[in-house]
Amino acid sequence: MNNELKKKVKAFAPASVANVSCGFDVLGFAIDKVGDTLQAEATSYPGVIIESVTGPGNLSTDPDKNICGVIAKAMLAKLDLHQGVRIRLTKGILPGSGLGSSAASSAVTAFAMNELFGNPFTEKQLVEFAMLGEKLASGSAHADNVAPAIMGGFTAVRSYEPLDIFKIPVPNELYCTVIHPKIEVRTELSRNILKKQVELKTAIKQWGNVAGLVAGLYSSNYDLIGRSLTDYIIEPVRSRLIPGYFELTQNALLAGALGCGISGSGPSVFSLCKGHETAKKVADAFTEKAVLLGLPFDIYVSKIAEKGARIIDNE
Repeated sequence: MNNELKKKVKAFAPASVANVSCGFDVLGFAIDKVGDTLQAEATSYPGVIIESVTGPGNLSTDPDKNICGVIAKAMLAKLDLHQGVRIRLTKGILPGSGLGSSAASSAVTAFAMNELFGNPFTEKQLVEFAMLGEKLASGSAHADNVAPAIMGGFTAVRSYEPLDIFKIPVPNELYCTVIHPKIEVRTELSRNILKKQVELKTAIKQWGNVAGLVAGLYSSNYDLIGRSLTDYIIEPVRSRLIPGYFELTQNALLAGALGCGISGSGPSVFSLCKGHETAKKVADAFTEKAVLLGLPFDIYVSKIAEKGARIIDNE
């Protein structure tokens, strides 16, 4: 613990891919090059002021209705400080993209607040604070996005009660290619359409894939990783919300992807690939099919980001 208080901090938290096909609400990984940036300044008077929110989306600056405000207020209350904070958020991720937009905002707030007030909280506690933002955004306090956004790499949530999270080693040549069709799928909607019960034989197949994926990551067994990237429970329902989902994933597999799936609640679609060259070929395959389908889109090619939330400019 570092008890040194700072006047200002500027932090970044990356986008993330959650669920990773078979691991609904328990698996996720961070990606590079895109994320949210937050500047936090300590004030001598109590309360949270959200000075500005810039970037895509139309988010409230009311601290009771904004993810950053809710988390900052909870952390200040826990610290019992007679101080406050002024926040400026720059969104780099479109809300409703399936790339952990709310999670990046939640993660960067929890991380920046911790840095600002001398790092009084553990990494696990930061995840718990960030989960408050996820609850506000989607009605569910899940950690599959906020955990990698804070911790970096590939993470698994073993338990929610009590919270138990661990990192999974990532093979050196593992890359991710993500296509983001520029349509919005709200997390709350995509959760509401899911079935409340699953047949035992379906659950058994899903558990097998979770075990296979984790084992493949630990052993750098790319073939096992690919065989495990099948979702029998969520994808059959949510894929109906994504135009051209089947065509996009089939094109990616033909281009050499290990496997594909829906990133979070969608509409973004991810693929895992062995090597940068294959990841670029998959990006071309996604692009080709999206153009034919008439979909506006963004493409990201990234290694699994080793670093999660971090200071980028200590003012």
